[in-house]
Amino acid sequence: MNGKIISVVLAIVLCAMVQSGCRVADSGKSAESAGMHVICPRSAEELRRLFGYNGEPTGFVSAHRGGGGAGYPENCIATFEHTLRQVYAIMEIDPRYTKDGEIVVHHDPSLARTTTGKGPVAEMTLRQLRELRLKDRDGAVTDYQIPTLDEVLEWARGRTVVILDQKDVDIEARVRKIEEHEAEAFAMVIVYSLKDARRCYELNRDIMMEVMIADRESFRRFDETGIPWGNIIAFTGHTQPKDEGLLEMIHAKGTCCVAGTSRNLDKELAGDRESGNAGVEQSYRELLERGVDLIETDIPVEVGKLVYGEASIGASRAGVLQRRQF
Repeated sequence: MNGKIISVVLAIVLCAMVQSGCRVADSGKSAESAGMHVICPRSAEELRRLFGYNGEPTGFVSAHRGGGGAGYPENCIATFEHTLRQVYAIMEIDPRYTKDGEIVVHHDPSLARTTTGKGPVAEMTLRQLRELRLKDRDGAVTDYQIPTLDEVLEWARGRTVVILDQKDVDIEARVRKIEEHEAEAFAMVIVYSLKDARRCYELNRDIMMEVMIADRESFRRFDETGIPWGNIIAFTGHTQPKDEGLLEMIHAKGTCCVAGTSRNLDKELAGDRESGNAGVEQSYRELLERGVDLIETDIPVEVGKLVYGEASIGASRAGVLQRRQF
């Protein structure tokens, strides 16, 4: 049996497991006993609906690099699971090539900050990288290893949505990986140019993209590509857009807006917690009130609980956001 047939059979089996296993847990159970906060769209069409704007809160956050913390390194499967046991979140991850052409998930071009190794990722083989251990955000060494993109994509099936940043892996290779795993229902790509957006759409019209649309000019230029707005979520930047009408324009296209807080609010919140001041907490809520639909954050557990808590899931997303035992 060749690799393609095995992949198809595996996908069918896993899909059946997901469909039979995605059940809503009793609301009275604790987060741990109720298992993971699962986001499990079953098709590319359902994924597009998940990110389509309809006026309801999304109910989840985007975990930047998976939401690393004490004992949990960034871009690590154990960290992804730790996040999902506490809040609903999608995972923004960073693919990079190894010396022998494999693709691993690691943010920095260098190994020094986040692993027990040194030097560029691109100068190490996968076998050499397997010998290293990941460090958490405080530099403490853990027992975890750098995962491959293949491992993350298979792990994500039936658990959450992953967004593949670019780093040194071009759009063709990322599309190819998603297709190999038949992951169009739960894997997306970040694109940094309209050329790459067009190329992605040309290669596979079922793959969703995160596209930077921070002003009316970038809105106009994307609109002229002819790519359906339903194929994207719009990243509006790391600060609230000065032109608030831009969010309304994007919403009018039926598309959700994403804003990042890792460079500002996340750091301010940590400072406020140390000083005993809770003033910045309201800033996250204000982002949602002013039209941002999805917050990309380094601290997804804290932010997810802050802005959503135990709020009920909107009717349009109730079938996709569920609680499931693993």
